Amino acid sequence: MNVLEIKQLTKKFNHFIAVDGVSFSIAEGEIFGLLGANGAGKSTAIYMIAGLLKITKGEIKLLGKDIKKNSKFAKMNIGFVPQDIAIYEDLTAFENVKFFAGLYGLRGEELNQKVTEALAFVGLGDKEKSYPKRFSGGMKRRLNIACAIAHKPKLIIMDEPTVGIDPQSRKHILESVKKLNETGCTIIYTSHYMEEVEAICTKIAIIDHGKVIAEGTKEQLKTLITDTKDIWIEVKNSDDIDLEELKNIKGIRAVQLVNHTIQIHSDAEVNNLNDIILHFMKMNIEIRSLKENAPNLESVFLTLTGRNLRD
Repeated sequence: MNVLEIKQLTKKFNHFIAVDGVSFSIAEGEIFGLLGANGAGKSTAIYMIAGLLKITKGEIKLLGKDIKKNSKFAKMNIGFVPQDIAIYEDLTAFENVKFFAGLYGLRGEELNQKVTEALAFVGLGDKEKSYPKRFSGGMKRRLNIACAIAHKPKLIIMDEPTVGIDPQSRKHILESVKKLNETGCTIIYTSHYMEEVEAICTKIAIIDHGKVIAEGTKEQLKTLITDTKDIWIEVKNSDDIDLEELKNIKGIRAVQLVNHTIQIHSDAEVNNLNDIILHFMKMNIEIRSLKENAPNLESVFLTLTGRNLRD
């Protein structure tokens, strides 16, 4: 089942088209990475999904319902974690989450319980009575997330949730994203840290100049720029290596020996590294080092857009 379906989504600001006919769908249980450099249209798109920007043209369906015609339903089922921290520093952590959760209709004991659960989930259960002005940047980010998830939304939008924080807080937030996903939440995740997207996202769309220019899993996107990979294996003694026998392993296109390094050229989509290592073990050949050269998301993004993600 698709949690979100977007068709020909367009946003114009006077004569400038920020989002230009964007279409994609997000299945239930996905962590959907939306990548785009500054000015690419990514933030405009997610603000329309969150109901914070009026749609110029197109359609957004949440759980099968048009969000323009069912704005209250959309509000109740979407949680939004903005890039700019949206909390009140003169309210305690508990009061902050209670305020935002109350906007979704939670009341009484249920409200208090959900607030307590949300704070515990982000690791701030012992900070209920503390004020955010005394929090580190990472703690404020985590409180921001608690405010967005207390009402148990079906779709959570996270816009740069780890920007400007320490590595420990970043790790905690990424673990929280995975846990949220495990509880059944579908997540839209944007980040300028490509390694985060590569680590947690199950599907990715790249947006540039207001259009989606590529979409798929990490593996599918990588094949857009190359369908091969190179594996270099340095061995202690190369005298007993049968290069022709290595070529029989599935996916291997070519093999050559340079000094004591076997250079293997293989299909990128074939996961044959274990078979290759097993072959060397059977031949009692000692491996000194192994290096796999395959494209990463950073190189895919740079190739397709011609610019770095942080540009």
